Amino acid sequence: MPIALQQEGPADRDPKWHVLWTRSHCEQVVHDQLAAAGFNPFLPKLDIWSRRGRLRHLSRTPMFPGYLFLNNALDKGSYIEVRKARGLVAVLGERWDRLAAVPEQEIEAVRTLSCSGVPSLPYPYLKEGMRVRVERGPLCGVEGILVRRRPDKGTLVLSIGLLQRSVAAEIDCTAAVPA
Repeated sequence: MPIALQQEGPADRDPKWHVLWTRSHCEQVVHDQLAAAGFNPFLPKLDIWSRRGRLRHLSRTPMFPGYLFLNNALDKGSYIEVRKARGLVAVLGERWDRLAAVPEQEIEAVRTLSCSGVPSLPYPYLKEGMRVRVERGPLCGVEGILVRRRPDKGTLVLSIGLLQRSVAAEIDCTAAVPA
């Protein structure tokens, strides 16, 4: 699900969902520090099977590695307190009084999925018209433009610029990643 960011101006003092960018594998550390300081952080997680040696085990990992969300109205003082969190790289936005905000309905959809217990997997963010590379199947390694027709299937368009001609093939969108 794409997360559309909106800009929050200085007049907006209602709690907004802000995006916090963290150092690698520091999402939980930042979450715990902010929760202890009285803020309202949200770190959605997925259950992922991993393998160590020959043993498989289920582990909870962040749904969006490197990011977590914060639901607070941030004035300059609280922004500085948030920035003091060990492991935090940045709060997304132009500056402290023009922070990016995620729409409430997108956070609620992520929260519902996170709490539902429904099996879910990370998925590359693909948009129609984006250049993609196929990673599995008979077209493995081929790059082209994605044109989506159904949620699970898409059309990969391959073009020869010099000839100004294209050819299209149907692909499984789960096998495509951004190029």
